Amino acid sequence: MPEGDTVLRTAGRLHAALADRTLTRCDLRVPRFATADLTGRTVLGVVPRGKHLLMRVEGGLTLHSHLRMDGAWRVYDPGDRWRGGPAHQIRAVLGNAEHTAVGYRLPVLELLRTRDEEKAVGPLGPDPLGPDWDAATALRNLLAEPTRPLGEALLDQRNLAGIGNVYKAELCFLARVTPWLPVGELPAPVATRLVTTARQLLDANRDRPVRVTTAPAHRGHAPGERLWVYGRTGRPCLRCGTPVRVADQKGRPTYWCPRCQSGPTP
Repeated sequence: MPEGDTVLRTAGRLHAALADRTLTRCDLRVPRFATADLTGRTVLGVVPRGKHLLMRVEGGLTLHSHLRMDGAWRVYDPGDRWRGGPAHQIRAVLGNAEHTAVGYRLPVLELLRTRDEEKAVGPLGPDPLGPDWDAATALRNLLAEPTRPLGEALLDQRNLAGIGNVYKAELCFLARVTPWLPVGELPAPVATRLVTTARQLLDANRDRPVRVTTAPAHRGHAPGERLWVYGRTGRPCLRCGTPVRVADQKGRPTYWCPRCQSGPTP
């Protein structure tokens, strides 16, 4: 599931393949920008912002995309077979003499003036993997609505950018509270530690092909033991052995250990 760490790696691959090279192919397969042609322009760089990707192109233009649940960018060399999905799922093709970047299932794809990027990403909170990271601001944002359930507050990109459903579940487990606990009921040291842990987890996974949140003593990197609770419905908690539970929270499957985590549940 694309979250801040995945988007950072994607930006790195796109930047390595396209930056400082002239586009020789451009095909944006969304109605609004289907006639836009960026060929002949140089890609200046690709940067992440939370879950957003900003590809800056010569001439003051930015191609803005968002992966959401299952979007992806793939980079291919000449002669490679495109394996990111069927052709009807392709939303963008950008290429130069050495590489081709193909965007699959992109729910957001728009061409902006670079000076207008803030219209797309301005409302976002601090990015744990970005140069704008500010733990104090993130904490203040997170606690701004004291009655809001913690899980919902963590997913609100206006609070801190880059946290998705996986990290939501894992952070709540590590804080030993349920995702339904009102954020105002978090003890101050726990709230502070939670924000710090969010950055630590994303940073630890920024270069990993497989996301890991558990401690070595609990996993040994074995498949199925890389995450504390996410996706482990009915399996024993890696800390106490109690079966992990799952319930819906605002349309998202939400996992928790009923013994290790205190607070309200559905």
